[in-house]
Amino acid sequence: MSERKPVRALSVDVARKIAAGEVIDRPSAIVRELLDNAVDSGADSISVEIEGGGIEKIRISDNGWGMSLDDLKNCARPHCTSKISESEDLLNLTTLGFRGEALASIAAVSRLSISSGNYRMKASITEDHLIENIPSVQDGKGTIVMSEGLFENFPARRNFLKRPASETMMCREVFIEKSLPRPDISFRLKVDGQIRHDLPGGVTLSERFARALELKENTNLFSEIKSKGLESDGKSEWSFSLVIGEPGIFRNDRKQIFIFVNGRRVQEYSLLQAIEYGCQGFFPNGTHPVAALFLQVNPKFVDFNIHPAKKEVRFKDISSVHHGVSSATREYFTSYGIKNSFEREKELQEEIERSRQNTLFNAIIEKEFEREEKAVSQSTNANYQINHSKPSYSSRLADYALSQAGDKSRLNESTNIRFKQNVSMEEMRFSIPGSSVSSRKEADFIYYGTIFGTFLMVQKNGVFYLIDQHAAHERILFNRLMSGGSETQELLVPLEIQTDSKEDDEYMSSIQSTLSTAGFKCRKEDGKWLFSSLPARWKGNQEDLKQAIFEKHVSPEEIIYQIAAMTACKAAVKDGTILGPEAAENLAKEALLLKDPHCPHGRPVWTTLTKEELFDRVRRTR
Repeated sequence: MSERKPVRALSVDVARKIAAGEVIDRPSAIVRELLDNAVDSGADSISVEIEGGGIEKIRISDNGWGMSLDDLKNCARPHCTSKISESEDLLNLTTLGFRGEALASIAAVSRLSISSGNYRMKASITEDHLIENIPSVQDGKGTIVMSEGLFENFPARRNFLKRPASETMMCREVFIEKSLPRPDISFRLKVDGQIRHDLPGGVTLSERFARALELKENTNLFSEIKSKGLESDGKSEWSFSLVIGEPGIFRNDRKQIFIFVNGRRVQEYSLLQAIEYGCQGFFPNGTHPVAALFLQVNPKFVDFNIHPAKKEVRFKDISSVHHGVSSATREYFTSYGIKNSFEREKELQEEIERSRQNTLFNAIIEKEFEREEKAVSQSTNANYQINHSKPSYSSRLADYALSQAGDKSRLNESTNIRFKQNVSMEEMRFSIPGSSVSSRKEADFIYYGTIFGTFLMVQKNGVFYLIDQHAAHERILFNRLMSGGSETQELLVPLEIQTDSKEDDEYMSSIQSTLSTAGFKCRKEDGKWLFSSLPARWKGNQEDLKQAIFEKHVSPEEIIYQIAAMTACKAAVKDGTILGPEAAENLAKEALLLKDPHCPHGRPVWTTLTKEELFDRVRRTR
C-alpha cells in the first residue's frame, strides 16, 4: 500500500517538462511548430534542415519579418506570443500558431537558439535566455531557429523515439503537409546534408500537390474544383479549392486524401466523406481518389483549440460545407464522364475516317480482294458463294479477313459463319457456338452475341464494343430510379427521430425543405421530428435515417443516391445470365445511349476496340 503524500506545487523544471510533453513528443512536432511560425512570419521562402532524424538537429530559416531584441528576450518564455492577446482572439484566429507554448516547450526538451538581425538568443532547461550580438544573419532578413539534442536531458523520453530513418520520414510528412496549402511559398527540405525536396513558389495548387507528393501521374491529370457558399448565419462565406485526380488515378486506401481548414491539415472525417460521396460511381471496387481539400471558413465558425497539435477542429455547423463539397465534386465527375465518353467516341470516328481516306491502304486492299476473288471463284470445295457482280466494299473486306485467317472451310465450320449471295458484311448472319443469337442491321448497329456470359458484343459505326451487361443494366435502372424522385409513400405511422442537441434541431430546420423536395416530408412536434412520408425507394429503418442525417450528415440527395444505387445493383441482370436475342440487343442499344457510361459504383459500362487497334495488337500492317 502506497504512503500518503501531501499536495504540493511542482518545480518549474518538472512543470515545463510535463507541459512540453503535450506539445513536443518527437522531432516532427518541432518541425510542425517552427514551420507554423515561419509561415505566419510572412515569408515567401522557407528552408528546413534535419540531421539524425531531427533528434540531433533541426534548423528552419525563413525570410519573413524577423524578430526584434525584445521579441527574442520573451519568445521562449511560457505563454508568450504575438498572435493573440485576449481570450476573444481565440474565436478569430488567422494564424497557424497562437498558444505561445511551442518555443518554451522546445527549450524545455532541447537546446534552442534563435537568430534574427544582429542578435542570437539561446535557451534550454538549464540556460535561460542568453542574448548575444552576432553579425547580421541572412542580410538582416527573417529568422533562423535551431533545435539540437532533443530529449538529451530527458533520457526516458528519448528511448521511446524511433530510428532516425523513421523520425526523418515523419518530419518529411509534416514538411509536405505544411507546404501543400501554400504554393505561393518556396519550401526546401535538406536531410543529412542532401536536398530531399525543393518546391518552388508561385505555382498552382495542382502543381504543388503533384510535386510535393512526388506523384508519378502527370499534373495535367489533376483538376482544381472551386466553390463557395454561406454559413448558417446567411452572411459569412466559406470557400474551397479541391485538387483531385481523374478516375484513372486511385489508391487502395485513403492515405492520399488530405483535408486542410484555414491552412491546417486536420482529421475531419465528414469532409473526407463528402469528397468520397461526390466521387461515388467513379472509383469502384473499394478504391479511393487522390485529393486535397483546401477549405477557408470564417474563424468564428471553427475551433482549433481542442487538440495539442491542432489536428482536430470543431465546426459550429458543417452541413453546408459538406453539401457544397460533395455536390461540386459530383458535378465535376459527372461532366467528366460525359465529356470523356463523347470525346472518346469522336476520336474513334475520326480514326476510322482517317483510315478510310487513306488511299494507299484502300489500293492495297482492293488488289488483295481481286486476287482473293479470282482464287475463290476457281475453288470447287468452297462453303460459300460470291456473287459474280462487283461485290460491296464491306463484303469484300469480310472475304479478305477470312482468307487471311487460314483455311476457309475449317473456319466456316468452327464459327457457323454463313455467307449468302448478294449480301453485304452488315447483313451477314453470325452465330456464337451454342447460342441462337444472331446479328441484325439497324442504323450501323450490329449485335453479335454474348461472350463469357457477361459481355455483349456490338459493332456500331465501325467500332467494336464489349458491353458489361450487369453494369449497363445497373446504370439504366439507376437512371430510371433517380428520374422518379417525386414518388413517395405515405406512412400510416410516422417515423420519429429524437434530436440530441439544439444544433441538431437547427440543422434539421436548415435542410427541411430540401428533405421534403426529395420525398422526406417531416415536421417538428413535441421536440421530435416526425416523418410522414418517404421516397418510394426508401428501404431503411428509423435508425438508418437518423444515422444518415445526423451522424454522417448525408444530404438528402446523397441518401436518395445510395438507395437508388443499391436497388439498381440488386435488380440488374447478373453475370452468367444469358439474355434472349431481343432483350440483349435492346440492352446494348440503350447502353450505348447512356450519357454517363459508368455504373453507380464507378465501373465503366463498356470498352471499345477499333479495327486499327486490333491490327496493332496482332502487328498487322494497315
